[in-house]
Amino acid sequence: MDDFKDSPTALVADVDCTTEGKELCEKHEVRGYPSIKYGDVGDLKDYNGGRTYEDLKKFAEENLGPTCGPGENLELCDAETKPKMEAYAKMSAGKLEGKIRNAIKNYEVEMPLMKKVAAWKKKQEGNSEL
Repeated sequence: MDDFKDSPTALVADVDCTTEGKELCEKHEVRGYPSIKYGDVGDLKDYNGGRTYEDLKKFAEENLGPTCGPGENLELCDAETKPKMEAYAKMSAGKLEGKIRNAIKNYEVEMPLMKKVAAWKKKQEGNSEL
């Protein structure tokens, strides 16, 4: 881990999920030990490759690096994502948090209702054709 201690773009850390790191491990759904996660802090993925330093270094060199995001990484965004990222960057943190709450509500509450009604309508349309 010393190889990355001063890196401005990489974080390599170990967390004890049985003590002070328990909340962090629960948040990122760590269920087994040792676990290795990688990627964007908001969307960590499970690493299932080799566990030697050489394996990890090769994986990092081939798969990890800067990704689309606000600020200095905006140019890495595709044509569809870039204007959305720019619009979100202009919003206050409070407004963004409100939009996130609304999106979660739509996903968790509204979407299941819409799916249920859509299935019912398809069934009704199928019955009217008989």
